[in-house]
Amino acid sequence: MPFHQDYLGVEQPSVGQLIRELRQTLKLTQEKFATQLGVTFPTINRWENGHATPSPLALKQIDALLNQLSESPDASLRKHSQTIREKYFPTKDLKA
Repeated sequence: MPFHQDYLGVEQPSVGQLIRELRQTLKLTQEKFATQLGVTFPTINRWENGHATPSPLALKQIDALLNQLSESPDASLRKHSQTIREKYFPTKDLKA
């Protein structure tokens, strides 16, 4: 059975891994990450454990966080952002 693709193009089972990796890159607890996204701790926990999927609005906020990281003055954060993007959002060949 094919995986459902969300708005960001991340396979459904990978969304939890993406969220966990981003949260850990930011060195945030689930509670602090939840506060940053305007959701509750149990929501982050369910996303990371694959029991729920982020809403399109939450996914946009996560994408915005990745964009912020890619422009960070901290070289380590920029590298982590690039690694996360390459891992979860591989560029597709756009040749005609």
